[in-house]
Amino acid sequence: MAVQPAERGVEAPPLTLSIFEFNSKVMQDELQKLALKVNHHEENIRFLKLELNAVEDSCADLGIKIGNYYSSMAAIANNDTSVEEAEQRTIQSILKQDETAAGIICQLKIRHYQHASKLPLMKDVLGVVATLGKINNDNLSRVLSEYLGLDNMLGVVCKTYDGVEGLETYDKEGMVDKTSGIHGLGRTIGKFLDGRFTVFCLENIRPFSGDFMIDDPQRKLLLHKPRLPSGEFPPGFLGFAVNMIHLDQANLSCLTAGGHGLRETLFYSLFSQLQVYKTRAELRNAIPLINDGAVSLDGSILRPNGSFCLGNRASLGIQFPVTANLGVSNLPVTITELEEQVKHKNWEKERLLEDIKRQEDLLNQVKDLFSKKKEQFMAYITQPGMLQRASQASPTIPSPATPGSNPFGSRPPHLRGR
Repeated sequence: MAVQPAERGVEAPPLTLSIFEFNSKVMQDELQKLALKVNHHEENIRFLKLELNAVEDSCADLGIKIGNYYSSMAAIANNDTSVEEAEQRTIQSILKQDETAAGIICQLKIRHYQHASKLPLMKDVLGVVATLGKINNDNLSRVLSEYLGLDNMLGVVCKTYDGVEGLETYDKEGMVDKTSGIHGLGRTIGKFLDGRFTVFCLENIRPFSGDFMIDDPQRKLLLHKPRLPSGEFPPGFLGFAVNMIHLDQANLSCLTAGGHGLRETLFYSLFSQLQVYKTRAELRNAIPLINDGAVSLDGSILRPNGSFCLGNRASLGIQFPVTANLGVSNLPVTITELEEQVKHKNWEKERLLEDIKRQEDLLNQVKDLFSKKKEQFMAYITQPGMLQRASQASPTIPSPATPGSNPFGSRPPHLRGR
């Protein structure tokens, strides 16, 4: 039907409320979809970064294993001390502390084994801290022993609190009964214990509450390694002291009633997350990343309270047994397997970095589009007089939106597909 000339000057009816609401809803729905896409890409990036952290941790662990492998092979070639010889050295140094609880217990177990094995008191005693773990580096053994101090290194370790009570009894006045417990046992071999001594009770120690490294025969603790803002590990970082203690099979199978072993009870209570670095300079550069103290192989000690131990290194005379043979039987016959694992992990790291970059690019694109659509939406709903004209319009007058009336280019359902 042709439009009459008189009708040409008549204005079109104002935008109705129904059209305004329809267009607003279309725009809001599209913004919501874009917001979901933003969340999707952000979740992908978070997941990929967790995967990247795990791969980098594996690379660091493999690097330490390769270093230990080469040092172990070199030490074995130079006829390094055997495990048995290393243990005997530590025991002999403890026996020289003959008027201590540790000295008496070692003497009873070594020289009076038949008699001591029948004593209820000795059945609950696992041994002395210095004899319950081994280390494959002499410098590390010295600095960790100095970090713990003589009292802790000579600490007696009991499985239960009953064992602690059995070590010492008291008379009615509260004085130590010198004829019973460890004091009485000392007298039977001509040793007289005087002064205080440290005792650790495994069942009373709050154990490490985290996870363990998967498929690790030593049941090392899964601890979060320090990272620089770039995501890399600080130079010189070798690991955590608690995981550098090697436990033999007998001590690995020693568990509390709650199923906790020596590493997550005794050694975690002694070292917590103490970090180990190659040099003093590297340790000091990493101070912002250190929470529970740190040591370096050249003798630096930073305690958890922030204090440094300065001056010449002190020799306690007691240290953990040292032998480079530790764990060599668990390593591959050649270094090829470890190096292949490193190559595979590096390839996996490159792939993850590419995936992260791709997700970040997509995220930026979606964010940009979201910002533009949001600006369009805000401009649409805040047009001068828009709400007033829409509210004055009759909602019963059908006036379908045209593409030009929708800033996102959307069309009403009955016009879609045309």
